[in-house]
Amino acid sequence: MLPTTRTPVSDSDLPHAEGVGSEEFRAAMSRLAAGVVLVTAVEPPLDEDVGMTATAFVSVSLDPPLVLVSLRNGSRMDDLLAEQPLWGVSLLAEDQRQIAARFAMRNRISDRLLFADLPHTRGELTGAPLVGGALATLECRTEQRVEAGDHTLVVARVLAAAFPNAEGAPLTYFRGRYRHLG
Repeated sequence: MLPTTRTPVSDSDLPHAEGVGSEEFRAAMSRLAAGVVLVTAVEPPLDEDVGMTATAFVSVSLDPPLVLVSLRNGSRMDDLLAEQPLWGVSLLAEDQRQIAARFAMRNRISDRLLFADLPHTRGELTGAPLVGGALATLECRTEQRVEAGDHTLVVARVLAAAFPNAEGAPLTYFRGRYRHLG
């Protein structure tokens, strides 16, 4: 069978000049299962711990070891990581759903109370809080920031990795809800 040739679609042929609508895009992407992480950092000069739940987190490179997290422009974590190059990531286990939910809340006054009863250690290289019982924890240093639409892609070098709960199962996010594999 001979391959068929396709004429590239021009912008004028697209149903929306900017691409698919936001609701349709959100509905489609909700069908992509994602791991759930907690991104953390210490905010100077207040010396306050800050955390944010994320599902847009991926490995980028093995050599050098790089990861990427996508942050909503203007969010507290986006503003903080623009100033603070050292941060941490805790890959959450399926029994850590409440941790993910508490740090996903919008418009909270302070993260201090969210960390108060949360078992965690401090990263030796970053000082960032790393969640106890996580599948793995990473300490990172920002290498590059790329603005992409309404988000900033933060690419970071992984400086250290640990495995507090290496045998656990991951917490995943699918169709707008936290899930477990099985």
